[in-house]
Amino acid sequence: MSLIAFCKTENILAGSIVSSVGSLTQSCLRFADQKQGFKQTGPFEIVALSGTLSVSGLHIHLALADGQGAMCGGHLLEGCVIHTTCELVILEQKQVQFLREHDAKTGYPELVIKPRH
Repeated sequence: MSLIAFCKTENILAGSIVSSVGSLTQSCLRFADQKQGFKQTGPFEIVALSGTLSVSGLHIHLALADGQGAMCGGHLLEGCVIHTTCELVILEQKQVQFLREHDAKTGYPELVIKPRH
């Protein structure tokens, strides 16, 4: 199940990644100041995963290490495939909701935090 599908199934309106460990057979990341994603074949260890997620969208960064310990990281894109496991802990904020609204300055849907009704 994808992270966005999980948020929709569980109706997560404001979530933060607290902890994650695991491994991937394939990664898909967008590196700094690049327009396109870059797919790599692993295996990789998940070294760090952080970000925010909700039914409105997500913004997550991922750091990986290959079999020799070389690291890379970037903006998580669709296309990462779990190898053996991904233990992911998500903290849900019940008082607020995370929305994604288009920002004319950046051109991206940026995080807007609003009280939950």
